[in-house]
Amino acid sequence: MITVQTVYDFLDSFAPFAGAMDFDNSGLLVGDAGKAVQTIALTLDITRDTVQSAMDAGADLMVSHHPVIFKPRKALRPDDPACMLICAGMSAICAHTNLDAAVGGVNDVLADIFSLERVEAVATDAIPVPMVRVGFLPDTMRPIELAATAAEQLDAKVRWCDGGHPIETVAVCGGAGGDLVADMARMGIDALITGDADYHDFLDAEQLGVTLIAAGHFETEQPVIPALAQKLRAAFPGVEVVIAEQKRTVKTI
Repeated sequence: MITVQTVYDFLDSFAPFAGAMDFDNSGLLVGDAGKAVQTIALTLDITRDTVQSAMDAGADLMVSHHPVIFKPRKALRPDDPACMLICAGMSAICAHTNLDAAVGGVNDVLADIFSLERVEAVATDAIPVPMVRVGFLPDTMRPIELAATAAEQLDAKVRWCDGGHPIETVAVCGGAGGDLVADMARMGIDALITGDADYHDFLDAEQLGVTLIAAGHFETEQPVIPALAQKLRAAFPGVEVVIAEQKRTVKTI
């Protein structure tokens, strides 16, 4: 019998929960580890919409990247996603920074999307675990070409700045990685592709000669969900694995 604990142990085998960063809240956050699982719903975020989608699919378990419980709660209302899960008898396993750093996780998937070669996992001053991936492009690109490639490959509206020279080496960090610019400059990396970066990150990047591309938090992390679905289907062929469709919260024009 496949249980919630069975799925947890499988995730833990390649994305160890013990390796999550101190601020994180990864693990089995809702439900019963001993409950049988016949259907798993995957999503980047556990929201009212994705919980409803999981319920419609008859899911016993949701697996998400972002934690359904992150900040302390003083109350749970009926429309709170965690409360909805409890009422529906569904469990939730959330694999956050441990999946960012995992082999085959968020940043390995990003490195594959950009066809990076000789990829290495590196720790930095800003992120002291080997989460960031750095590698070489198959062919040198101009900054505007890499920005256009990111927009196309991630279906994103990108913001970017020109580091002032051709790009051979690229670092990828899904989610919020704008504060990695100085670390990348010290390492001699030509470009950083991440999700979120602020105005001052772009100023710093331009001054330090790093092409910085911010392609959106959702856009840089969502690609891990179909990759994770593949892993779960291969590991548990008798379990149905569905992706709970998620709307983009941040709209662009």
